[in-house]
Amino acid sequence: MVDLAPRTSVPDPTGPGFIAVLNGPNLNLLGQREPEIYGRDTLADIEQLCADTASTFGLDVRCAQSNHEGVLLDAVHDWRTAAVGFVVNAGAFTHTSVALRDALATTTGPLMEVHISNVHAREPFRHHSYLSDIAAGVIVGCGIQGYRFAIERLVAISPLAPREA
Repeated sequence: MVDLAPRTSVPDPTGPGFIAVLNGPNLNLLGQREPEIYGRDTLADIEQLCADTASTFGLDVRCAQSNHEGVLLDAVHDWRTAAVGFVVNAGAFTHTSVALRDALATTTGPLMEVHISNVHAREPFRHHSYLSDIAAGVIVGCGIQGYRFAIERLVAISPLAPREA
């Protein structure tokens, strides 16, 4: 049986603010799938990096990964007004999902789009993103460090983020 629930936890409204980190299809296979392109780091490594980076700013992270578009949409809907901002690597949904783009357009915090590989140096179908026009920034080709850069940028630009680190 396939568990369609996103890998999430419910935010504590009395706790610190949080950054939502969304990862799309096949990112659960990081470290195993095409390591020559994506490296050997795993999704757990990314989630830990995000948690460590956010904690330096007094923030938590809430992470969701799914291979199912609707599960990611539900996570966006659940967090859209509570998150300080969103860091999103939508994987293949970047190039196909108007629904995810429309859901992310409803968020109150800024969006940073992240891709581990340089999508512009790859197949032509990867060159178009449905998310870039609503993103405050796009980080490509920096490996998993791109997630750290995205969180640092979110903190710098989000009106909801604390200003001390």
